[in-house]
Amino acid sequence: MPVPLHQAKAELFKTLGHPVRVRVLELLCEEPKAVRELLAATGVEASSLSQQLAVLRRAGIVTARREGATVVYELAGADVSELMRAARRILTDLLTGQRELLAELKADEPAEPSAPSEPSAPSEPSAPSEPSGPGEPSGQGGPVAGKRA
Repeated sequence: MPVPLHQAKAELFKTLGHPVRVRVLELLCEEPKAVRELLAATGVEASSLSQQLAVLRRAGIVTARREGATVVYELAGADVSELMRAARRILTDLLTGQRELLAELKADEPAEPSAPSEPSAPSEPSAPSEPSGPGEPSGQGGPVAGKRA
């Protein structure tokens, strides 16, 4: 049975859900790069980069080819580059909207009072004037359940 489209999309986005993988894809949008170039640009350990590249390769998002002793990675298709540009546009719109909202919130913010006012103390209940029962202090109410007076 084929995988539903929404599940396949979720798997694709899950594959993209790691900062090193996203950074690698951004770098590969510029041009194909050798592993040593990716190592220098990402600043991660070689073993970590190797793992992330393997995930991207298995998902079919990047391809690798050997040029002598060098392995060069590139995007599997132009659509990956378009997806990265779309993500940048979405984030730009979201952050612009958040900045505008923040500016609006700050503009609508009431001025802070010069000195904070003291909160009023809660009023205490007045104690009954007579004891509730023999041997009970005043304000305790009647006999407690399970106690005999």
